[in-house]
Amino acid sequence: MKKIYASLNVFLLLLILVGCGEKEEVNATAYNDTEFLMGTYVSLSIYDRDKEAVLEEGFKLVRELADKVSGETMESEITKINKAAGVRPIEVSEDVFELIEIADQYSDTLDGQFNYAIGPITNLWRIGFDDARKPEQSEIDTALEHIDFEKVILDEANHSVFLEDEEMQLDLGAIAKGYMTDEVHDLFESRGVTTAIIDLGGNVYVMGGSPARDEQVWNVGIQDPFGERGKSIGSTQQTERSIVTSGIYERNLEVDGQIYHHLMDPQTGYPFTNEIAGVSIISDKSVDGDALSTLVFGLGIESGLEYINGRNDVEAVFVSKDKDVYLSEGLKTNFELKDENYHLKN
Repeated sequence: MKKIYASLNVFLLLLILVGCGEKEEVNATAYNDTEFLMGTYVSLSIYDRDKEAVLEEGFKLVRELADKVSGETMESEITKINKAAGVRPIEVSEDVFELIEIADQYSDTLDGQFNYAIGPITNLWRIGFDDARKPEQSEIDTALEHIDFEKVILDEANHSVFLEDEEMQLDLGAIAKGYMTDEVHDLFESRGVTTAIIDLGGNVYVMGGSPARDEQVWNVGIQDPFGERGKSIGSTQQTERSIVTSGIYERNLEVDGQIYHHLMDPQTGYPFTNEIAGVSIISDKSVDGDALSTLVFGLGIESGLEYINGRNDVEAVFVSKDKDVYLSEGLKTNFELKDENYHLKN
């Protein structure tokens, strides 16, 4: 980096166990609404009494941020940055500049295993869109020459972003929903919300605990990477935490009998190839979970676990293609496997 400075759709099931208790000032049932935004379903649930109006504030914030960071609309700030590559810097909003700073910091981690300048590759494959295709090797080789995030120039004083290479393109799809989830969480806190579930297409943040059981935590189910949406393999008890999953099951492309998923290796220009079917990251901030779910997916199970266990602020559940489940150290006493088709391995 030169400094002048979540598709992915993830699916998690929140298992809210029904009971008879009710916390003071918190409803047993939620004010809830769902909208289709950013190509996925966004669901917000608030349990605090007299806070129903905050739901619309949350949706409004998501819509505003999505308009700024989508690479699919001509008016988004990311599109404007990409179109001005090699020509001039683009001044962006404080939100977008902060998001790009975070993406840049994660791209500096582990030799660019996470790379927010991977747009030339993802826009070749277009996995998850109607025009998805397997590119020619020559196209991939050319695109790989233009994904150097060190050529992104961030000017903190002017909140501007400049891509030195005219063929560069930013792609924040692996981190944007996490950032938005955190922004909604901060909004809820500022409005006095204490008990809520924020779900931006699978980027989940749980606040407080289950009011139906008068508990201080939520039982959060980890998505079965081979099952239908909402089917979990087990659960963990969490509060004031984000849960984000990346997996090969979400978006893919089949060509000549071979399945290609959407998580791209910046070293090869092809989807990562390893034993992982899905990885779930539990963290204080959803933007960290978003970035780390992609980063450790590329590392594989052994190296990914080693990396997660070397941090004291995150936990992870890895699910292999053989249906083996591996837990980071901090989850070994806080995870219940419920599907007999899966096997705990550590």
